[in-house]
Amino acid sequence: MSDIPAPEEIVRYEKDVANRIATITFDRPDRLNAPTIGARRRYGDLIFKASLDDDVKVLVIRGEGDDLGSGADLDELMAKREGDAALREEFGVEDDDDITMPPPRNYRNGASLVQWYADPRAGCRSLQDFKKISILEVKGYCYGWHFYQAADADLVVSSDDALFGHAAFRYVGYAPRMWQWATLMGLRKFQEMVFTGRPFTAAEMAELNFINSVVPRDQLEDETAKYAMACANNLPTDTVFAQKVFFEIMKQHQGEHMGSLISAWLESMRGPLKPDADRSVIGLDRETMESGLNNAVKGNDRNFPPEWRLSKSGREQPE
Repeated sequence: MSDIPAPEEIVRYEKDVANRIATITFDRPDRLNAPTIGARRRYGDLIFKASLDDDVKVLVIRGEGDDLGSGADLDELMAKREGDAALREEFGVEDDDDITMPPPRNYRNGASLVQWYADPRAGCRSLQDFKKISILEVKGYCYGWHFYQAADADLVVSSDDALFGHAAFRYVGYAPRMWQWATLMGLRKFQEMVFTGRPFTAAEMAELNFINSVVPRDQLEDETAKYAMACANNLPTDTVFAQKVFFEIMKQHQGEHMGSLISAWLESMRGPLKPDADRSVIGLDRETMESGLNNAVKGNDRNFPPEWRLSKSGREQPE
């Protein structure tokens, strides 16, 4: 896995000090902007520092290429979970630290990892603690880990061709931000996403008040800049901080963080959950990864109506 880019290459950061607007760009378009473990940790650290930085009032998060992103680097994660490398890298535990990690088949091995995803330092719900204004620019795929960011950003600006969802609802059944998605989308429609596994279009998400603005792809960057400049030119940063504390209290009253912990507990129950005896279901296991996850996803997509398929190419194919 030596050809994997460094976290600094995958997650770029720049500041427009004059306008107090910072930008995080996911820059791995050849892998649909998939972040590695190190890139996720860098993302969380950048958000923490931008929250403190007096040169920043607004944070824009975007992706290079055609898509915001289709989720984390599962190839890397699955390979490193064969031993204890994934846990050590996630938690920042060095090889020479006097720590024995829980063994791979131990309950605490997986449970520790999914509980970690509720910590802002893990890069999954980092925007929840951000005391400035965050704007997510969405285009193409907004799946998996990138969909987490859509749950947690303050504002979401989207191109009209965007798709929102999580492959986990087809191949695992649950994901870390379920409580927050259900709160924002409404329970009935979110249950539809979970039980059918289908992605939702930008138009559908706008109708659910999940998105602030939907524009054609060629207008997306200008629309995001309009929102960013309006936020930057509005009330003082101290006022924004106070506003964010108010909204944070409101979200905690709704159970945002508790929901992350409950989702982690649900994820940690995966071992005893068995497939139905009368049909084969694709799972995110070693066998599927070794045979090629992309091919497995595309093959499974054919079991669903074209407009409910995960892949853009699959949605263009007839039934």
